[in-house]
Amino acid sequence: MKKLLSLLMLLLVLVGCEDEDRRDLVAEPEAEETVDSIPTLVGDFIFVADAGVLRGKDFVYGVKIDSMAQVLTEEVKPFKTEEFDMVKVKVKAKIEPNRRQEGWKEVVEIREILDILEDKKTPENQEIEE
Repeated sequence: MKKLLSLLMLLLVLVGCEDEDRRDLVAEPEAEETVDSIPTLVGDFIFVADAGVLRGKDFVYGVKIDSMAQVLTEEVKPFKTEEFDMVKVKVKAKIEPNRRQEGWKEVVEIREILDILEDKKTPENQEIEE
């Protein structure tokens, strides 16, 4: 009986001891924060004829004309009253050196349109339903 009781006590001690290696395996891994390599830019946007410009407090970039620039141009049209009005926008854009020798030193390639920051005016040609 003493042997059985001793064996039972030994078994309880072994099971009751916490194994650090096992605890590390069971613990949930910490979530890693990924840093977004594409900067978010807030500035005034204008697109006229075949050139686009994004101007912020401390930068002025030419805008690479691609499908995203065309989409942004269409989205800001309702907020413009004149052809040369600039509209404040928030975009994610990749900044690249300008390979062409004319214009700005750097151009931006718009990757994502986050928001149009102008007051949400109702376009003049849009009817308001009551």
